[in-house]
Amino acid sequence: MKRRRALAVLVLAAGTLFLRPATAAAEDISGIIVRTLMLSENSRLVGDVICRVTGAPCIAFGVPDIALNLNGFSITGSNDAATGCKGTSLGTEPGVSTNGQGNVGIRGPGTIQRFQGDGILFIATIKGWVQGVTTTTNCMSGIRINPTSSAISVESNVAVRNGAASAACGGI
Repeated sequence: MKRRRALAVLVLAAGTLFLRPATAAAEDISGIIVRTLMLSENSRLVGDVICRVTGAPCIAFGVPDIALNLNGFSITGSNDAATGCKGTSLGTEPGVSTNGQGNVGIRGPGTIQRFQGDGILFIATIKGWVQGVTTTTNCMSGIRINPTSSAISVESNVAVRNGAASAACGGI
């Protein structure tokens, strides 16, 4: 009887080794994005990103408690740096949206540029942060914190040439 019990305990212990969740590595991101990339784990850029998404965010957080590390690379929207903001979709295409998720953040160094909307949009987010990111030539704000968000930390960022004549939002 003791032998069977010991064997059962051994089998259960071995089974838990196979059933426990593995530690996930960060998702690596680079290249061209054609539909909103929904983040579900800590993620990092491993190369520059060109965004071809229309009418929606390029990258959005899909779960709380994760971060996006730009790792020195850039996320670039479809606006032309010389001609700037155009068209009727002004404001509908942010570079990165927190998408209502809490305790999420974006870490630089890196650049988010040339989006029809905000470079980074904190919307309905409680506890979020952005550090060391450059936002430039976005048609709305470089970094915008929607009134439905709170406890957002914005530290050591640079915002240059954001906003448009029809939406003079500006930097942060």
